[in-house]
This record gives sequence, structure tokens and C-alpha cells, in this order.
Amino acid sequence: MRKLLGALKKFGKDEEGAALIEYTVLLGILLVAVIVTIVSVGGWISGQWTALNGALPAA
Repeated sequence: MRKLLGALKKFGKDEEGAALIEYTVLLGILLVAVIVTIVSVGGWISGQWTALNGALPAA
């Protein structure tokens, strides 16, 4: 346990560790944005498909 705490303290003081954490947070934010975009576009496409299928029998 003492080794783990020492490693965490060393990691916190290291500038590369801070940059890694920043990039990880940025990647997480981008991942959430991509997922939200995919879900939104999927819902829009589903609505368009439903409207098209409803309009075809009337034609």
C-alpha cells in the first residue's frame, strides 16, 4: 500500500502525468459528444424512415 501511495504522489508531481490526465478527460468529453451525436442522428433518421413508410402506401 505504501508503494502505491508513493507512486501516486510521484505521478501527481510529474508534468507528463498531468498532461495524460488532461488528455484522458478531453477524450472522455469527446466520446460523450460523439455518442450524443450518433443517438440524435439515429433518432432523426428513424423519424424520417417512419414518415417515408407512412407516405408510401398513400401514393
